[in-house]
Amino acid sequence: MGSWHPESPQRLDAIADQLLISGLMPFLAEREAPAATREAILRVHGASYLDRLQAQSPAGGYFSIDPDTVMNPHTYEAALHAAGAGIAAVDAVMGGQAANAFCAVRPPGHHARPDQAMGFCFLSNIAIAAQHAMHAHGVRRLAIVDFDVHHGNGTEEAFAGDERVLMCSFFQHPFFPNSGASHPAANMENVPVPAYTDGAAVRALVRDLWLPRLEAHAPELILISAGFDAHREDDMGQMGLVEADYAWITECVAEVAGRHAGGRIVSMLEGGYNLSALGRSVVAHVRALAKL
Repeated sequence: MGSWHPESPQRLDAIADQLLISGLMPFLAEREAPAATREAILRVHGASYLDRLQAQSPAGGYFSIDPDTVMNPHTYEAALHAAGAGIAAVDAVMGGQAANAFCAVRPPGHHARPDQAMGFCFLSNIAIAAQHAMHAHGVRRLAIVDFDVHHGNGTEEAFAGDERVLMCSFFQHPFFPNSGASHPAANMENVPVPAYTDGAAVRALVRDLWLPRLEAHAPELILISAGFDAHREDDMGQMGLVEADYAWITECVAEVAGRHAGGRIVSMLEGGYNLSALGRSVVAHVRALAKL
C-alpha cells in the first residue's frame, strides 16, 4: 500500500523468520494458497462490488480507495489468494489432511463489507471461508473468534442474525471502525473494552462470556480472525496483551474445538503491525494450535 503503510510485506517476513527461529517449521506443512473462485466470493460480496474492485486495480502506481486502503497492480490478485487460503484450509481441515491451519495472508479481511473495501481489507477472508465450509462441507454450526484490536465489522455484517454462525470478539472501543458496541444481533458475542485493557481482563471476559456461548453453540468448525495488534508493543491500538495471552486464548478455543469440532480450527491473520511482537505472537498462537 506504499512504503509508509503499516500493512507491509515485512509482516509476513517477520512471521516466517520467527517460525523458523522457533523450531516449529519441521512440524508444519506449508502450502501456497490458490485464488478464491468468483462463486465462493459472491457468497459474501456483491457482483457489482467485485467487478468494481477489479476495475479499480491500477496498471501502475496506486489507487486509493480511502486514506488507509490502497491498491497497487498486485493487490486484487493478492486478495483473491488471501481468500483462497481460507477456502483451501477449510478443505484440508474438513477433509482430514490437516488437524488445523493458520493462514499467513495479506491483505487482511475482517473490515471488508459486502460492498465496500475499508480498513486495509478488500475481501472478507474469514466470511468467505465460513460460507465455503457451510456450502461445500455441510457444516451446520460454526463459530468465528476474532481477537483483533479492531471490531470485525465486515464479518459481523456478513453473519448478523445467521443462527448457524456464532461470532465472539473483543475489541478496543471507542476505536476504528466505531462499530459493534450497540445492539448486536443475538448470534454476536461482542465485548467492547476500553483502551489499556490488559491480559488479565481479556482472559476474564473470554472465560466468563465467550466460553459459555461457544459451549452452548457446539460448533462443528471454529474459524479465528487472528489479529495481533492488541499486543502491548503494537502502536496501532492501546491494549496490553502479550504472547502468553494469545497462547491462552488459543488453548481455550482449541479445547472447545476438541470437544465439539474434532479439533478442527482454521485461523487467518488479520492485524498486527509491530513486526517483532507480531512474529512472536504468531509463534505462540501456532504452537498452541499444534499443541507443541
